Amino acid sequence: MNLELTEEQEMVRNSVREFAENEIAPLAREYDEEEKFPRKQLEGLAELGLLGMIIPEEYGGTGFDSVSYSIALEEIARADASVAVIVGVTNSVCCYPILSFGTEDQKQQFLVPLAKGDELGAFCLSEPHAGSDATNLKTSAVKDGADYIINGTKSWVTNGGEAQTHIVMAVTGDSGGKKEVTAFIVEEDRDGLSVSSVEHKLGQRASKTTELSFEDVRIPEENVLGGIGNGMKVAFNSLDNGRIGIGSLAVGIAQAAFDEAKEYSKDRVAFGRPIAEHQAIQFKLADMATEIEAARLLTLQAASMKDSDHKKTGVYASMAKLYASEMANTVCADAIQIHGGNGYSRHYNVEKYYRDARITTIYEGTSEIQKIVIARGILKN
Repeated sequence: MNLELTEEQEMVRNSVREFAENEIAPLAREYDEEEKFPRKQLEGLAELGLLGMIIPEEYGGTGFDSVSYSIALEEIARADASVAVIVGVTNSVCCYPILSFGTEDQKQQFLVPLAKGDELGAFCLSEPHAGSDATNLKTSAVKDGADYIINGTKSWVTNGGEAQTHIVMAVTGDSGGKKEVTAFIVEEDRDGLSVSSVEHKLGQRASKTTELSFEDVRIPEENVLGGIGNGMKVAFNSLDNGRIGIGSLAVGIAQAAFDEAKEYSKDRVAFGRPIAEHQAIQFKLADMATEIEAARLLTLQAASMKDSDHKKTGVYASMAKLYASEMANTVCADAIQIHGGNGYSRHYNVEKYYRDARITTIYEGTSEIQKIVIARGILKN
């Protein structure tokens, strides 16, 4: 396997890194403490074409391959995971399902404004009683003439209240005791769609996470995405792509934590010399660097497989998400340990990285769900 990045991919890394270091990182702490949505930073990312990274040029996007997408998300997450998850959700689980399953009219109507950064996307699958058990949905869509009427509640919606385009999974029927689930594209200005609560989170606090209420939300049948009864296919296919994004995001958080810990170890003096000269710290840094690189390579491999339409992409996406998210939690904990008591203080960024990393083992499929997906995949052959 050729692990060298192309010239274009290197340009993506350099340009995104420069923007992230100059425009995102300096405000990350302030936005985290105030739970402030990063609109200014998103405007800059939109100008770089990063809100429509995976959208082809014919719809106004930049048409990045999956490897470039992974690289870009890692660089954004190194600066602020909150910004990265906003960008990732818009691309991976809103733009991607429309691109993969949408009609030409749907692509023209929804992808073009998303590509420009005029709109953000959201993905509405989880419900108060349907998280990992995504098949236990209660939100319904009932046919009424040429429309569908949606009723229900969606929870843990990233970009909720900020997004203009929502991918919503709803039950449209029952076949042999099995729920028929359909995907719908729902615009923010539909009557009956509202934010019922806003979550105040441990980490990634500058991203907005909400519960959305659907009360007799009328949607034309033209907004059905992927056909009636194909909702879970749309959802799971989108999550494969999303998991590569979360793997990339986790690597970015871990890299930021490692960078802080390494520099701190050079400056902090204990027992008459910098702690970087103590073998205990050196071994910890060595383990951290190795784990980060392993997670990065696994994530890039999954992205490369996505680009080649490999049949095992889903399994490797779950591997990347599982390994990278668990790694990020370990590396961030070690970064705090290297900082000692200072690492527990908000005067140092490692405590923020630790908080930001925690959710990566939960959203877009918990680590336990990833293991189920991986096990099923490897047992097929």
